Amino acid sequence: MTISIEQLSPLYEAVQSGEIFPDSKFFTDCVPKSAPEAILAAYEEASKQPGFDLKIFVVAHFDCPQNPDTAYQSGERPIRQHLDQLWSVLQRHPDDQQGGTLIPLPFPYIVPGGRFREVYYWDSYFTMLGLQASGRTDIIQGMVDNFAWLIDELGFIPNGNRTYYLGRSQPPFFVLMVQLLASIKGASVLLQYRPQIEKEYAFWMEGENRLNAEENTHRRVVQLPDGCILNRYWDDRDTPRPEAYIEDVHIAERSGRDKATVYRHIRAAAESGWDFSSRWFADGQRMESIQTTDLIPVDLNCLLYCIEKTLLQIHRQLPDRTAADIYKEKARLRKHAIQQYCWDEAAGFYMDYNHVNNSKSNSWTLAATFPLFFQIAENEQAAWVAGHIESKFLHPGGLATTLVRTGQQWDAPNGWAPLQWMAYRGLLQYGHTALADQVRQNWRSLNEKTYAETGKMMEKYNVMDTGLKAGGGEYPNQDGFGWTNGVYLGMGDG
Repeated sequence: MTISIEQLSPLYEAVQSGEIFPDSKFFTDCVPKSAPEAILAAYEEASKQPGFDLKIFVVAHFDCPQNPDTAYQSGERPIRQHLDQLWSVLQRHPDDQQGGTLIPLPFPYIVPGGRFREVYYWDSYFTMLGLQASGRTDIIQGMVDNFAWLIDELGFIPNGNRTYYLGRSQPPFFVLMVQLLASIKGASVLLQYRPQIEKEYAFWMEGENRLNAEENTHRRVVQLPDGCILNRYWDDRDTPRPEAYIEDVHIAERSGRDKATVYRHIRAAAESGWDFSSRWFADGQRMESIQTTDLIPVDLNCLLYCIEKTLLQIHRQLPDRTAADIYKEKARLRKHAIQQYCWDEAAGFYMDYNHVNNSKSNSWTLAATFPLFFQIAENEQAAWVAGHIESKFLHPGGLATTLVRTGQQWDAPNGWAPLQWMAYRGLLQYGHTALADQVRQNWRSLNEKTYAETGKMMEKYNVMDTGLKAGGGEYPNQDGFGWTNGVYLGMGDG
């Protein structure tokens, strides 16, 4: 039986506020042994008794998540053999799904590993790069079909297949997954998934026709002063995230701001996948200053440009060319708007844009590589970006996510597989081959060094000091790890 965690209120709040488990996500992933109403009745009665122990009660009434599988470790296998075999360890099947907050999916899929026991949206594209290298087209097909099913059922792809993620999505990489599958099975795949690509695009653009100068924002769309429309991250809920309940409560309390507003900004940052980073902070340092929905993220808008370009390509194959003309114009306008609002001429770099203050962000991040990956940048702009990537972001272990240290996991000194890939491929698009190869070599070498020392592939890495482990964020570094494995394999041997 699938439930929402709110069905367990007030037990849910008591468990999360009591911090009886080291990881806030632990309880949200527990599976009730009986109906929520029965558990709540038992809780109401038991909690009145002398010596009541909340943790003992939870363990008695829920099936708790198991520790990560020790098969993640290598057993002294060469790294390529380990990764090829690890797919079967990270794979989940429809029959494996037990209920609780998990949304059952109809086809097999890959989980990242560690505390991440469900599929994650944008992780999956980078995981698929490795599945392709391993010849596992069957799993790629199943994952694409799962995401298509989620779009058909829910109207969008949630952050992950948990009911507590239903307020938000993640960076819209579904179209790139379909393109990847089409590169294997043929161009007809694009036509096959056209309904789901269009439905997801409609989700991100919902409300665009109601925008005007007075009401210039609605959910994920923002109308800028010249009338163009770009997108932002959002979450339809403005409450603490169940999987990080007490952390969010503490941040909102310390902020001195309207709590619902802070919760929305936190959730929107979770939709970005960059949870968390100085990128989203008004003061560049403190989580309490988070302002995610005030920002037009350059990477998100590059992804939506890709959707528009792909729908243009698809509709050109159809008898009625009307939609093709519409998407052609949408892509043209978005490319122009990205260049106008996100290119910082003085810095020679792409930045997010603050639509509330009508100013460019001063946060230097690897999101600037997305206009290269999607070939939005002019050659001169790409050269400027490449120069800054080499001089500011490149380190012995690869590319740092930002230039500042805040203790957040999406800041220096940490590097992440998906951003290495976007930078690597983006640089290649513009002929910056030597730099792209240096990024690839540094990143893969750090992966191999860590694997040789630990037998594990990690969620993130310290790229600035390769002798230290990555840290920061709300939870310890995880091993497994889906997208790291995928990007390592996708980058190949050169």
